[in-house]
Amino acid sequence: MSASSRGSKIVHELWEPIADADLVASVRKFVAERIAPVAQQLDEDDVYATDIVKDMARKGWNTITLPQAYGGRGERYRSAAAICEEIAYGSAGVAISLITIFQAQTMINLFGSDTLKEQVLPRFAQGLITSYALTEASHGSDIRTLDTKAVLDGDEWVLNGEKSFITSGSAAEFLVILAETPKGVSVFAVPRDAKGVDAYKGENSETFGLRNGPHVNITLADVRLPRDYLIGEEGKGIRQAVTTLDYSRTLAAAISIGIARAAFDGARDYAMRRKAFDQHIMQFQGIQWYFADMISEIDAARLLVYRAADALDTHENVMRYASEAKLVASRVATAVASQAVQIGGAYGTMVNSPFGRYLRDAKTYEIGGGSSEILKNTIGKVVLKNGGQS
Repeated sequence: MSASSRGSKIVHELWEPIADADLVASVRKFVAERIAPVAQQLDEDDVYATDIVKDMARKGWNTITLPQAYGGRGERYRSAAAICEEIAYGSAGVAISLITIFQAQTMINLFGSDTLKEQVLPRFAQGLITSYALTEASHGSDIRTLDTKAVLDGDEWVLNGEKSFITSGSAAEFLVILAETPKGVSVFAVPRDAKGVDAYKGENSETFGLRNGPHVNITLADVRLPRDYLIGEEGKGIRQAVTTLDYSRTLAAAISIGIARAAFDGARDYAMRRKAFDQHIMQFQGIQWYFADMISEIDAARLLVYRAADALDTHENVMRYASEAKLVASRVATAVASQAVQIGGAYGTMVNSPFGRYLRDAKTYEIGGGSSEILKNTIGKVVLKNGGQS
């Protein structure tokens, strides 16, 4: 057996499933056959992988935690985290497409009226593509006040404004949008084909990582919605958004683990076959130490991610563990991806190798979906609330 084939076997065995083994095996097979072969091209072209996302919906992965009453599988959040991790192993850009679906789905499932749930939630199993529109150019992470406004006119809400830098917006068929009403920030369900909804590529529409189609600006011009398209309570949108972000941050952390694993495995495969000074570079003690540090950090972060997933099911310390998981996992992913480039040497810096993509994706997730600084603020508040006790 060659060093390369031995390496591949050992690499595969390094990452034992932390969720249902059959589910993980199914996703890994799908990733190997459908995602990995096109991952580099998807990144280069910056396009939304619509066909792949629709195929995942047919397998039930887009609705893995959604109650069975709405066409979902009603499984634990460990399953959702495992799917995001494994998809990200093949392409973080495809995995980020799942995040925006889970965000909209979670917001409607947790806070929507029964009528709205019955209208919208079953469509996710049919492949509904959604986007979660919080950000505005003038506000960024501060959503306490918004320029997008909504007022009640008889039995209809009328929305006007613009949301900026919206992930998955280029392909979205349905939107969850935050707007300010007379009672405060509120959340609305907005069909993409509603009259007055439009989208365009802004000046800063493309990111260098997590590329699933250019981010778009969503414009709302006298968009009229049924009264029950208000999600949850008027004026309670910030609390609802924070709750939804705790769910999505845990899944974002799982995506970071997938990126880190891909970078680790790619670097290890390279080190097992690359020769220098009459031996494979994996034989050098210094290189082995790099891998020892990387796998230890990945394993530790991975355990934290699945602890956070468990918290979503038990509803205990969700904010703490979600924030900790994303903070640590995104940091580890960036460190591992950077080290993988170093191990790859000149090949690691080449545009036709995957290492640059891993590094760009990892670094982008230290900012997107809640920056490390915002997460540290959140964790700090938890510490203060508990009097400094863990």
